[in-house]
Amino acid sequence: MTLHAFDFDGTLTTSDTLLLFIRHARGRWALLGGLLLYSPRLVLMKLGLVDNGRTKERLFGHYFRGMLERDFDALCTSFARSHAHILRTEGLRTIRQALERGERVVVLSASIDRWVQACLNQFIDDTTHFAVLGTQIEVTNGRLTGRFGTLNCYGSEKVRRLKEWLESEKVGTKGALEMIAYGDSRGDKELLAMAKESHYKPFR
Repeated sequence: MTLHAFDFDGTLTTSDTLLLFIRHARGRWALLGGLLLYSPRLVLMKLGLVDNGRTKERLFGHYFRGMLERDFDALCTSFARSHAHILRTEGLRTIRQALERGERVVVLSASIDRWVQACLNQFIDDTTHFAVLGTQIEVTNGRLTGRFGTLNCYGSEKVRRLKEWLESEKVGTKGALEMIAYGDSRGDKELLAMAKESHYKPFR
């Protein structure tokens, strides 16, 4: 069996989607205000002095803590429709061709899985052999807590989540599994190293 494992932001898209999603949901000035407020921590994150997952969680919580889950999901849908242009045509073609051959496709992303799924579902017909594994949000009593429900799906966490998914889906249990990975950043290093065949920045 052949498995195609794709990163999302930068690999299948032309832009990082977190900031685009915040701007879509809250507006440009709210985005700039939040970035200014968290700029010291963001600088420390870029220097590798604080955890990127915790920093992203705090930024996410600043904008979405307390939001109704149904409103957040509606934003994911509207974001996907209005930002379809950021998806790379060649990347989508590669996914479709793999699915047409009966191969499995999984997209692993540090972005929130709900908007990643919404973005890709517009173009994917075969959801039986397709899955999205991303950072999940925590919801209590129908509202977002502002915290993540999983670890940030980045770096080694991508590999851990993938292995967990492979086991739960029993992918490759009936024979050898050949994995092809696609990524574009240091957050994909472990995923690319895991694959038999890897492609770095393949659709540019």
